[in-house]
Amino acid sequence: MGVINVKKFGLAVGLTFAFLHAGCVSVILFTSRETAIAFFNSLLHGLDVTSILRTEMSAGEMTYGFFQIFVLGWLIGASIASIYNFHFMRFDNKTRQMQM
Repeated sequence: MGVINVKKFGLAVGLTFAFLHAGCVSVILFTSRETAIAFFNSLLHGLDVTSILRTEMSAGEMTYGFFQIFVLGWLIGASIASIYNFHFMRFDNKTRQMQM
């Protein structure tokens, strides 16, 4: 395997997180409160979200949430790629040289 492009991998993870966030927002926007509670309770392995689920959000809060989750995903993806690349450069190259 080769080196991972840190920026591209960060973008891919950030967009994945943003799409997942959009799915959560869609569940809240297009279903009843009871359906959303049932969905998130089953998704979170029985954790009861009844007391913490908010169904009223402004467009600004949703937009800020998309931005936050994208940045968090980008940072996680970039970190994973950087750690992988560091490991690949440091350890895999030495192993390959020894095998030859």
